[in-house]
This record gives sequence, C-alpha cells and structure tokens, in this order.
Amino acid sequence: MTGLLGLALCAAATDQPPAAVAQALATARVPASAVAIAVLEANGGRPVLRVNDAAPMNPASTMKLLTTFAALELLGPAFRWKTEAYLDGALRDGVLAGNLVLRGGGDPRLDLESFWMLLRALRARGLREVRGDLVLDRSFFARANGGSGAFDGEPYRPYNVAPDALLVNYNALRFLFLPGGERDPRPVRIAVEPHPPALEVINNLRLASGPCVEGRAFREMLAPTFEPSRPRAIFAGRYPASCGERELNVALLPPNDHVGGLMRQLWREAGGAWIGAVREGPAPTNAAPFYVHESPPLGLVVRDVNKHSNNVMARHLFLTLGAHAAGPPGDPDKAAAAVRSWLARKGIAAPELALENGSGLSRIERLSAATLAALLQAAWRSSVMPEFVASLPIVAVDGTMRRRLAGEPIAGQAHIKTGLLADVRAIAGYLLDRAGRRMVVVMIVNHPNAAQTQAAMDELLRWVYERGD
Repeated sequence: MTGLLGLALCAAATDQPPAAVAQALATARVPASAVAIAVLEANGGRPVLRVNDAAPMNPASTMKLLTTFAALELLGPAFRWKTEAYLDGALRDGVLAGNLVLRGGGDPRLDLESFWMLLRALRARGLREVRGDLVLDRSFFARANGGSGAFDGEPYRPYNVAPDALLVNYNALRFLFLPGGERDPRPVRIAVEPHPPALEVINNLRLASGPCVEGRAFREMLAPTFEPSRPRAIFAGRYPASCGERELNVALLPPNDHVGGLMRQLWREAGGAWIGAVREGPAPTNAAPFYVHESPPLGLVVRDVNKHSNNVMARHLFLTLGAHAAGPPGDPDKAAAAVRSWLARKGIAAPELALENGSGLSRIERLSAATLAALLQAAWRSSVMPEFVASLPIVAVDGTMRRRLAGEPIAGQAHIKTGLLADVRAIAGYLLDRAGRRMVVVMIVNHPNAAQTQAAMDELLRWVYERGD
C-alpha cells in the first residue's frame, strides 16, 4: 500500500472532513491524507464536500459500481446469458450414442437449481442415457491467470473462484453442520449440497460448550483439511452447541470435477444414466443446440453482484462486456477497452482508472472518489437508474449494510455499496437526507488501519443525512 498512500498524499484536500468524521479517523489512527471523500447532490450542482477526491485509490468492491453500471447500459437490463446443450451422436429411444456437450456462455447465475432445471429439460426432451462423455466447452472466456488462491493464498474460499464460461453453482459446495439431539449418536452431523458421489466427508467434530464465533474464527474452529485430488473433506475440530445450525461454503473441486460430480448426482436423481468421463472440448460447429438454458435477466443479476458483493459474478459481467464488444473469448483487456470507451462517450475522463478484473478483488485496480461520484451522478440520470439503485444494499435493511446504523433515523434512507480488503475500506452510493435531497456519498480509506474506520464512515453518513435540517 506504500505507493498507494503516496498518491493519496500528493492530492491536496479542497475541504476538511466533518468534526465527527475527523475524530473517528483520529481514533483509528488514520490521517486525512489516506482518505478520499466526495459528497454532492445526485442531480448535480456544487460539491458539498471534497477531500483528496482526485487521488487514485484502491476502491475494493465499490469498483463493482462501475462494472454493473456499464453492464446495464451496454448490455441492457433484459440481457440473458445462454448455456447450450448439444448431442454429439444419434439419439434413439432415449439413448445417446455419443457425447453430451455443454457450451458455456458465461452465465454467472448457473446455480444448483438452474443446473438441475437444465438437466430436467434434457430429460423432458427425451434424453435418458448418455453412452459417451460429458464434454465442456469453456471457450467463451479466456482462461484466468493464476490459481483461484492467487490473490491471498486462500484457494478454497468462494470469493476467490476464478471466472469460467461454464461456472456451475459458483464452483462451491455448501457444508451444513447440524448439532445432534440427545438420542443422536453423532454429536454433529454434516450434510453437503450438492454432494458429488465421489466426495468423501470425514467427520471428527467434537461437540463443545462455550460461545460461537463468526467468520474466519468459525472456519478455523472446525479444523478443516481439504484434499481436492481424492476428493475428501476432513473436519477434526470442535463445534460449540451454541452455534446451532451453521454452514460453510467451500470451493473444493477443480471445475471439471465439480461439474462432472454435479452431473452424476443430479442426472441420476432425474432418472438418467451416464457412466462416461468428463473432458473439455469444442461444441459441434454445424449443429443446432438440443436445448438452450437462459439465465435470469441482467437487471436481477446485478442485485446479487452489488447487494452481496459477489466477486466471481462481477468478473463474469466484466468479461462478458469484452466478449460482446470485441468477440469471444472475453478477456480483461477487451473488457477494459469496452469500459474506457463507454466512459469516454459519457464524458467521464477517469485518467486515474486502473482495471484488472472489474470486481475490486485486486491490488491493482484504482479509481478516485471524484470519478466514482461522477459515475453515480451519471447513473442517476440514466435510463437504467431504477435497476442500478435497486441493486445497492439498503442501510440497516439488507446486503452488506444490513447490520449498520440499525435503529437510527438514517436506517432505510440510503443505498450504499461497501468495499473491504486488507488496508482498504470504502462506501459509495445514494442517501436521501432529512430535507428530501438525494445525495451522492463516496468515502475511500487506503491505510493499514483501514479496518478501524467503519465508525468514521458511519459518521459521514450521519452528517450527510442530518445536514438536511
């Protein structure tokens, strides 16, 4: 972060943070030079507050605002991704003498239910048994550089899942922990959804007393060991009864094994038969699809991206922009060019902009508070404003803001996207103040103590809301 802080130091403040914000920053031991703030009316007019707003900053997940706004305008709220199924062989009496080919179109919402519906649609169209392989065509996106844990060394965390043109259920498994009752011989039961037939789960958990914990501490308490090559998951820690039912999402399997495992489980449950292998390959070039599965419309997908800060979905939107602007495979360079061209047409210069994957899960991406505020103003004037604003978390109500400022007058009065990385905290969005004015609010902190600045950001939101008196 040293270089980043240097950039922040070079940008002179044109104003000072409000007293309560400055005090909270002082308590967190974060200098004003490491903070960027922009507050202005959504409809335009003179800025209310500017602090280092031209400084290039790491925006963390507030970068998703740029990606989702660009996607809504360039692709349209009704845009849908398509996943195509082909029969590479003859189908007679429900039996395919050949391969079943799935060609991904980059659908970020091909979750467990959607994949089950896709397979049910194949059964409804007369396919019962596949006597060949399952062939996966992932050519719509270029391969992501680095492994899934390249960002922070956490390869099994779902937020690190790499984009994949045929991403099924976010490449994640959900482990559900169920404390047993008095008559249950197992202190803690573990259910897995989905549960690929080859996956072995070894449960050595011990039921314990004491308080439950959250986040990383909960995961460490389970003492998990993951072995994708076998595949196997071992849990050997302690489980406080006070935790009740809890879940842990794990990106355990390589993509081919993940899709193949789901296919074996769900196809069998649907009454189908298949004993072939899983491999990658191209879809037939001169054949019509046997079935085409469509995603929900983009206007709904962006809600998942922004309300829950879903990284891999944002990366799918980003690559899709590149594929549609310059042809597949979608890659980061094509996507960045499409976004920069769109910004230029909107008259937003953004000279400091640095793009890597469009999700904010990056040490490279940069954006200033001024550019982010200009984007939010442009979105407010856009025809896609309703879909864009509805995708943002509502303070004290839902998404990543559901637990903040509850019970205060501002609760329910602001749509705010959050950003969080080590050394980075950010908020950006819209706030309806006491006077009924819609305000744009942006605050970004790049500092080793950034994790201590939530109170300062909440104070800024309170100040913007109350100044409407």
